Amino acid sequence: MFRKILIANRGEVALRILRACRELGIATVAVHSTADATAMHVRLADESVCIGPPPPTESYLNPVAILAAAEITGAEAIHPGYGFLAENADFAQMVIEHGFAFIGPDPAHLRIMGDKIQAKRRARELGLPVVPGTEDAVGSEEEALEAAERIGYPLLIKAVAGGGGRGMTVVQGPSQLREAMRLARREAKLGFGDERVYLERYLERPRHIEIQVLGDRHGHLVHLGERDCTLQRRHQKVVEEAPSLVLSPDERAEIGERVVSALARLGYHNAGTVEFLWQDGRFYFIEMNTRLQVEHPVTELVTGIDIVREQIRIAAGERLGFAQKDVRVSGHAIEVRVTAEDPRTLTPSPGRVTAYHPPGGPGVRVDSALYAGYTVPPHYDSLIAKLVVHDVDRAMAIRRLERALAEFVIDGTATNLPLLRALFANREIREGRFDTRWLGQFLQNWRG
Repeated sequence: MFRKILIANRGEVALRILRACRELGIATVAVHSTADATAMHVRLADESVCIGPPPPTESYLNPVAILAAAEITGAEAIHPGYGFLAENADFAQMVIEHGFAFIGPDPAHLRIMGDKIQAKRRARELGLPVVPGTEDAVGSEEEALEAAERIGYPLLIKAVAGGGGRGMTVVQGPSQLREAMRLARREAKLGFGDERVYLERYLERPRHIEIQVLGDRHGHLVHLGERDCTLQRRHQKVVEEAPSLVLSPDERAEIGERVVSALARLGYHNAGTVEFLWQDGRFYFIEMNTRLQVEHPVTELVTGIDIVREQIRIAAGERLGFAQKDVRVSGHAIEVRVTAEDPRTLTPSPGRVTAYHPPGGPGVRVDSALYAGYTVPPHYDSLIAKLVVHDVDRAMAIRRLERALAEFVIDGTATNLPLLRALFANREIREGRFDTRWLGQFLQNWRG
């Protein structure tokens, strides 16, 4: 087992990794920008290293600074968390070449799944169902128009290097396609450094279902069931739960087995999530996230398996301590993402937290790096907390979530807590009658 791990991230995920390390008896190194000098993960780590000024490109996205911090502190492994460099194959390769363990999958798998066209092609080869679309990047507007006639409208223009719900444009008909292609290419270049895009059928009323997997370096790979991440705003997840209401036990077992079989053929190891759209009883592969997911706590609560701990053990060369038959899903878990945003305009609202009181009690978990007096910086993602609840079934989990949301106090900066409270007061949400477009439509009429 490792003696010291550097955590190449910030905020709640850095704190989540730090806690797993503590429970395994592993010393931790926090890296931070100057904006995060007083952050909670910096305060609690055994050592900390400032790696640059606030802009992510000069700190959390700077591989040289991170590797230098690992070298000077004597770290043996680097955990990237999620976001920033977590799915950057070149960074993972650099980590390994400099003699550190990368707590994540093989760089080759990061490279395959980081290219959405290559990922889709490989998924098809591995026997996973995919959304109809172009096999390769679309080179010209004329080529896009021709392909769109085959695929059918509405469709999505997607960035080849996109991910995390970003880099997608919906096109309703041919009159919009040329301008949408120009805008999509420009946004892809600015957001991902790669202007290539491809086309995919836009499913009108799908659910977003994802399968969590864990695999060791000894050929053992299991799935931990599914998460339903259907409630989204602009392709960004807002609420996640497990298990999904729409899957039967047979569907759940079949898609889990297909994913495990596919990734076993790929030789995949560590944590990963295969994401699908589900509509009318059919699954369609959309992408694979080769990292820890923001929503991993719901799976931990229904299975009792610590995914971050297993990531570390796998990277250290240990075997999974359980087989597929040992994985049991118990009860229902729901996670809501608490963000520093105005709940009406949904614009970021950084600022000083004057009061902070997280909820507690049975079946309530809060993953956050907030504290009273902390200043939420304007330079990073607006996620500031994850509230996760678990109970015997979905109805009771919702009741528990409502109680926890009523207790949650964050003053000094605007948050989306009022929106989250309104969502779970809605009858359609309580009855599970929603799809990926539901939240966008709800927000058009909600006034807070």
